[in-house]
Order: sequence, then structure tokens, then C-alpha cells
Amino acid sequence: MDSEWVIDAQGLEKSYGSGASRFDALKGVSVQIAPGETVAIVGKSGSGKSTLMHLLALLDEPDTGTLHVAGKDAKSLSKRAVNELRNKEFGFVFQQFFLTPNVSVLDNVILPLKIAGMGGKERRRRGMAVLEQLELADKAGNKATTLSGGQKQRVVIGRALVNAPRVIFADEPTGNLDTATGAVVEDILFELNRSQGITLVIVTHDEDLAARCDRQIYIRDGLVVSQTGAKHNTGAHALTTAGGAA
Repeated sequence: MDSEWVIDAQGLEKSYGSGASRFDALKGVSVQIAPGETVAIVGKSGSGKSTLMHLLALLDEPDTGTLHVAGKDAKSLSKRAVNELRNKEFGFVFQQFFLTPNVSVLDNVILPLKIAGMGGKERRRRGMAVLEQLELADKAGNKATTLSGGQKQRVVIGRALVNAPRVIFADEPTGNLDTATGAVVEDILFELNRSQGITLVIVTHDEDLAARCDRQIYIRDGLVVSQTGAKHNTGAHALTTAGGAA
């Protein structure tokens, strides 16, 4: 794999069900993402955009096609190695917060570090550093149920950040927030891209959010129908240059 790509997917296909109930969610999608790039995957409900994100993020496996992540062929890895790669390289921000309600904000944030087997003292240090960065240190001992929607989403971003990922996948990250709070969350994500070089892959149907990204990949009926952005070569259906810094 060319080292300029943090994600290189070729010919991804994914179907669900069989016979008359079979649904072809993806029909041969190829996507390449460079380190430090911000990419929006845009489409209506049922277009295949969330399925594509799940494949790129190693949360599911394609029926056919190839996927390289950070230079590694996902097909060649054991299930354990895939889990380790995902936990090391990726952070996740979803529309649904998926916070454990009756544990502290800090415990929610450091969950990926606990899964990775990091010691308790270092987990706490890194978790508090992330909460300081997101102006939530004063909420570290609070239970998640006591937070506002915007605060919960910042906790989710903190959980995504604590493992120092190369890529953050955000699936409709502002979908459950009001306009003003959503704008704050967007600003945090794009500032992380600018200040830390974290690659952003954002799944959305929000054209305004998509327009903030370097590149927009439009999905319809399981196919890439168009791509826009300065780094995209429409003839080759691939990036022409690497964007940003690792």
C-alpha cells in the first residue's frame, strides 16, 4: 500500500439478508483517505454511508474488496489484531452518546485505555488531561446522566481522543444537538484536526457540516456518485496528493 494513505479501500461490497430480502448496502466502493485530511461521507438515510463508515473503521467486514489501514491489510489480521488496531488508530463519535450512565465522566473517558490494559494511574492522568482540554475537568466525578447534551458529546469526544488516535470517525456527531451546541462540537472536531493533525471522517446528511471538510464523498444507493474537494482527481476517483500532516 502507498504510505500516503491512512485508509485505502478498494471495491468494497456489503449485503444483508438473502434471496428476496437481500439488500445490497454497498456495491463496489473505493475510498482513499490521507493523513490529516477531513472527509465528509454524505448521503440520505439508506444510502450506504453508515455501512461504509463501519467498514472503514473495522467495525464490520466487507463481503468483497480490500481494506488497508495504516499500511496493514485488514484481511490478513486476526480478530484480536483488528481489535487492537481499531483501538489504537481510531476514535469514535456517534450521534447516540453510548455513555455508561451510572459511572463517572472520567471513567467513561478512560474506557479505551482500560480495554488496552493501561495502568490505573496513567489512565487517570491521560483522562484528566483530555477533560482539561475540553473544559470538562470540573465534571470528572459527575455521572453522565447529570450532563447536558453538549457536555455529553464533549465527553464522547474526550473518549475518542484519549488513545491519541490517527483518525476520528464521527457519525452524525451533531444530530442530537441544537444548532448552537452543534456548532461548538463541530469547532472542537475541526480544531483537533488543525492542532493535532487528526484525520476526520464525518458521516452526515448535513450539507453545511460537509462543506467544512476538505473533501465530500457523495453516496447514493450503495455507490459513490460524486466527489468534490481540491484533493480529489475526478478522473481517477482517487486523491492526487496527501493532505495535512500525520
